[in-house]
Amino acid sequence: MREVIVIGGGVVGLASAWWLLEAGFGVTLLEREDTLGAGASFRNGGQLSYRYVAPFADAGVPLKALRWLLQKDGPLRFRPEADRRQWRWLARFVAHCDAGIHRRTTARLLQLGELSRSAMGQLDGILPKDEFGWREAGKLVVYRSGKAFDAAAARADAGSEVLSAAGCVAAEAALAAAQSVLAGGVFNRGEAVADCHAFCTGLGQRLRAHPRFRGIVRGEARGFLLEKGKVRWLDTSAGMLAADDYVLAAGIRSRTLAATAGIYLPLYPLKGYSLSAPVRPGDCPPQISVTDFERKVLYARIGDQLRVAAMVDMVGEDASLDAGRIAGLLRQARAVMPRAADYETMTAWAGLRPATPSSAPIIGATPVSNLWLNVGHGPLGFTFACGSASILAEVMRGDAPPISLDGLGLRA
Repeated sequence: MREVIVIGGGVVGLASAWWLLEAGFGVTLLEREDTLGAGASFRNGGQLSYRYVAPFADAGVPLKALRWLLQKDGPLRFRPEADRRQWRWLARFVAHCDAGIHRRTTARLLQLGELSRSAMGQLDGILPKDEFGWREAGKLVVYRSGKAFDAAAARADAGSEVLSAAGCVAAEAALAAAQSVLAGGVFNRGEAVADCHAFCTGLGQRLRAHPRFRGIVRGEARGFLLEKGKVRWLDTSAGMLAADDYVLAAGIRSRTLAATAGIYLPLYPLKGYSLSAPVRPGDCPPQISVTDFERKVLYARIGDQLRVAAMVDMVGEDASLDAGRIAGLLRQARAVMPRAADYETMTAWAGLRPATPSSAPIIGATPVSNLWLNVGHGPLGFTFACGSASILAEVMRGDAPPISLDGLGLRA
């Protein structure tokens, strides 16, 4: 039996560990935090948006980004760094801002999304959805600009419903205060929301009970030691670890760890924020997952909490809370859904989402024969975790992947 060390106890690492166990591998999980899912998986937007997967890089985005930077509560903030990784990532991002590339990447991510939906369903008999607050709420994307709404309506497929501003409020009463600023929306059934951290906790419990699971090692990965083109040891704060294979699924830390094996990962930490506010009797929280397209703000009810998530801060590996950004997000939430929850007792959070320039994750082999990747999911880690884990298990076992890896490999 091949033994594998999975580095990273977030949603992607945990899903990777589970699918590898089911594929017949022995698995050890390395996690530096005391709890699982403590990084970008902790209080993210909770979206399982299998069809809303379009890459951030698109024609016109660079000009939009300049406008966003000038807005007080705009969705983007940029702080230049004396770090060539930032500028190298930006150059590749701009190169991907092409309509043709965007269409091809979207098509591949839609395939990954449907695979992920199916893979999540495979866990039904193992991890009941009520353990992590899963709701098939549907997703409503609302537009303020008539031009943006018309373009979205023209692209909507037969499975989508195009709604007027009044239709948006009829579908989701929590939007009543925003009706006057809306041009319309597009609603997709079948999309879901859930508590990503609770999913991590539940899957971690199932891992511990699996007969091929070797356990969780608490420690910080420091780097790989190579010998004859293979990883011989993994250096950690808990000591030197050895296995037949190694899977890197450590979020943004993956780029530094990969560098110790001579591998450049085109990852950058896109910092995002969320607010979690308790829903009280008499409040009017959204029953549907709502995305405010122009503001890039997500609203969803997760259990007894309203989750509001937004923003992309390109400020390096800084996960600290920015009071100004939190205040701006709170202002927007109060304006759009003033009666949705108790904003006075909200809790704020920030996390670093490891993104590639193309928005497509990197799954599979590396030039180092026993080092594998499952990284770069950006804001869609929860959405893609199960699908990318199933791909990884197949390719590590030597089988053909369930979908083409064109655009999902290291050299994509």
